[in-house]
Parts: sequence; C-alpha cells; structure tokens
Amino acid sequence: MTATLDAPPARAAGSDFAPLARQVRASGLLDRRPGYYARAIGVNLAATAAVWGAVAWAGASWWAVLLGVPLAVLSARTAFLGHDAGHRQIARSARVNRWLGLVLGNLMLGMGQGWWSDKHNRHHANPNHVGKDPDVGEGVLAWTEGQASRQRGLLRWVARHQAGLFFPLLTLEGLNLKVGSVLYLRGRSRREQLLEGGLLALHAVVYLSLAFTLLSPGKAIVFMALHHALFGVHLGSVFAPNHKGMAMPEPGERWGHLRRQVLTSRNVRGGVVVDWLMGGLNYQIEHHLFPGIPRCSLRRVQPLVRAHCAAVGLPFTEAGLVESYRQALGHMRAVGASLR
Repeated sequence: MTATLDAPPARAAGSDFAPLARQVRASGLLDRRPGYYARAIGVNLAATAAVWGAVAWAGASWWAVLLGVPLAVLSARTAFLGHDAGHRQIARSARVNRWLGLVLGNLMLGMGQGWWSDKHNRHHANPNHVGKDPDVGEGVLAWTEGQASRQRGLLRWVARHQAGLFFPLLTLEGLNLKVGSVLYLRGRSRREQLLEGGLLALHAVVYLSLAFTLLSPGKAIVFMALHHALFGVHLGSVFAPNHKGMAMPEPGERWGHLRRQVLTSRNVRGGVVVDWLMGGLNYQIEHHLFPGIPRCSLRRVQPLVRAHCAAVGLPFTEAGLVESYRQALGHMRAVGASLR
C-alpha cells in the first residue's frame, strides 16, 4: 500500500502556514467524525442495495436501465468515502482506513485503492506542477501549450478541440478508472496483486452477475454503459473545476505549503446543493491544506483559511459552479488554440 495522504507538517515555526495549522488544530476541526462516517457509509450501502432491488423488480421493462442514473450518483458517493479513507479521515487506525478503502474502492467500485492512492499522493504533493502532478501529465488532454505541441494524429485533433470534447470524454472515465487500477498491479508485490486484484475480480463477478441475472443481455449492456458513463461525468465534474485554469508552477519553482496549495486550487461556491453534489470537495483549498480533516468539516474551516490568506496577502480564489467551469474550459481552449 502506498503512503497515506496526511497533511505535511509546517516546516518552520515562522512559516506562513504554521499559525493557521495551530489555529485549526486548536479548533478541534481535525478530530475524527466516526458518527458521521458510520451514517454516511450505512446510508450509501442501503441506498445502493435498494437500487439493485429496484432493478430486480423492474427488470422486465426497459425503464429499468434508467436506474443506472441513481446508481452512478451512489457510486460517486462511494468514491468520495473511499477518497476519505485514503486520507485517513474516517478512522484513527491506518489499518482500518486501508480496509475501508479496499472495500469501498476495490470491492464496491472496481477501482483500486493502491492505484488511486499512489496517483492522488503525487497530486496532493505538487498540485498543477507539470512533471510531478499526474493530473496534469501527458495524456489524451493537454494542459500546457508544450504538451499540445507534442500531440500527434488523433490526439492532436483532440487537443485542438479539447474544451468542447471534455465532458463527452468524461463518459469514458468510469471505465478508465477500472483499467488503470488493473494495469497498476503489474510489477506490484505478489501480496498486493492477490489482495487488490482478488477484490477487483470479485467486484467484476458480482457486478456482471447482478446485471445479467436481473436484466436481459441487451438491457444489461445499456444499463452498465449508462452507469459507467454518468459515474465518470459525475466524478470528472467534481474534480475538474478545482484546479484547471489555476496557477501552474514553473519547472524548478519551490513554493511553501500554503502558497503551493492555495494558488493552485479554486473553491466552488453554491450552497447546500453544490456541497452535496461535489461531496464537500468544492472546498478544495481547505482540503489541500488539511487533507486529514473529515470532509464534513471543510465548510467550517473555510472562514479560518480565508481570514489567514487575507492576513498574509495571499489570493483566495472562489467562483460559482458555472463560472468555475468557464474558467477551467477557458484554460483548455487557450492551450488548444495554438493548434488551430
């Protein structure tokens, strides 16, 4: 298992981050919230079981495939909980958090906790830093003009139109998460392959068995396609506006923890509805500064972070949901403009 996703300590007593860290620690907001997580996991499990029960009840009708929509939403909630387990937000014990991550990720979603933790560790350590953050690495989409200029063939055409293609491409993200999880296991230890790979295989067997037992083959394929497509769009829609279009450190630049996390992150405001849809991760600045804070406490720590940023003269970026997407897609459009 990779390293856990804990917040780095302040490096010096006089750092810009140290006073904020002391204030947040004294506030008690770093304390675990076992009751909240017990309820969240229990409700999510019950709701997921209820959806599959509804699939069984309505299986003879094509309307049953529409149940892939609530299942996609619930899968995203499961992913949020797996994310929190990776950050050790749920339990005090690293072992308990690890097993929660394996159950929520590998078993329930078919998304490897080891693969995700490795990728997410590197993102948190150096957000938006090309060459260090895998979320802005070379791939189907280009995040810098340099990356765009190196694209060839179909990928060059994609980079040219990537702002318009972004949401359609997210429909493939649910499948991509599963493929990436399997590929990650190549070269890992035998124990990790057996444990994580076994849980991924068990997920596939149970998921396919449920789909093809409760639905006819045609309905099952449409149901699974809809479920995975909307799951990918939901997750991508949560994470994309948090960093895209924000500052990207130049190679060799070294920023302190406060500056590195605040300048590269954008909060998304919008009230209770946006908080629920984005799982509380719309408080991305707070999450990056203090990854170990329970997700349900991020809203409460925001005033402390905002006030501290104002005191040290650091910009605190926040936008509405639509505006945050406009900024993120605007960055993608500007990167692809050099190819048009």
